[in-house]
Amino acid sequence: MSARLHSELGSTLPAAAAELLGALRERPPLTQCITNTVVTGFTANALLAVGAAPAMVDIVGEAGRFAEGASGLLVNLGTPTPEQRAAALEAVGAVTAAGTPWVLDPVAVGALPVRTELAHALARQRPTAVRGNASEILALAGLSAGGRGVDATDSTDAALEAAVLLARRHGSVVAVSGPVDLVTDGERTWRIANGHVLLTRVTGGGCALGALMAAFLGGAAHLSADPLLAVASATLVYTVAAERAAQAAAGPGSFAVGLLDALDALEPGELAAAARVEAGTL
Repeated sequence: MSARLHSELGSTLPAAAAELLGALRERPPLTQCITNTVVTGFTANALLAVGAAPAMVDIVGEAGRFAEGASGLLVNLGTPTPEQRAAALEAVGAVTAAGTPWVLDPVAVGALPVRTELAHALARQRPTAVRGNASEILALAGLSAGGRGVDATDSTDAALEAAVLLARRHGSVVAVSGPVDLVTDGERTWRIANGHVLLTRVTGGGCALGALMAAFLGGAAHLSADPLLAVASATLVYTVAAERAAQAAAGPGSFAVGLLDALDALEPGELAAAARVEAGTL
C-alpha cells in the first residue's frame, strides 16, 4: 500500500483517500492542536468523528514535550494569545526535530500585525502544509494585504500563484479553501469541487479542516504517503461529508451537528462515487 500511495501517478485521489481514511481509523493518529479558543470543541469533535485522537495541548512547558510523541500537529493562529504564541513555537521546534508533520493555518493574516509576524516566522520553519482561504494565502505570500478578518475577499484561482510561491519557498503543501479547493506542492495540483456553502456559516469550518489535514498527514507518515495526497485526501473526506450533512440540514446549526455525524458515517468505499476532483501539473 505504501508504494502505491507514495505517488499520485499510481493512484487516483479518491482511491488514495479511501486507503488513508481506512488506515487512520485502524491506527488513530494522535493529533495535537494549538488552535483558537472559538473552535476548540468543534475541532476536537471533528477529529474524533473521522477517527483520529485529538489533544488540545497549548501550554508552555507542555506543548513541546507533548509534540515529541504526537503523530501530527496543527498550529492555528485564530486567537494567538502570548501563551499560545510561545506554545506554538515550542511545539513546532519539537516536531521539526522529530520529523513529525505539521500544519500552519494563518487565520486572518495580513492586516493584523501580531499574527502576521508570527505566521511568517512559523512559515520559515517549513510546515508540511499550509491551509488558508485565498486572501490568507495571498497575504502570507506577500501578494496582498489580506481579507476582511477571517473572510476571504479573493477567489481560489486568484491565489494559485501565491500558493505555488509558498509551496516552492517553504517546501510545503499549500491548500487554498474555497468553493473549489486547491491543493498544490508547487509542481502538482488537485482541484476538489466537493463541499457546501454551509461550511462558511459555521464557526470552525475551515479550522477543523486544518486539523484533519494534520491527522491525515500523521496517519499517512508510517505509510510513506505523499504529503500532497494526504492533504488532498483530508480535503476530499471533509468536503464529501459536508455535502452529505447539508442534504439533511435545516440550517447552520443542524449542519454543524450533521457534519460530525457524516464524518463518522463516511465509508472509504463511498468516496469514489462522490468525488469531483481534477489533477494537474504546473
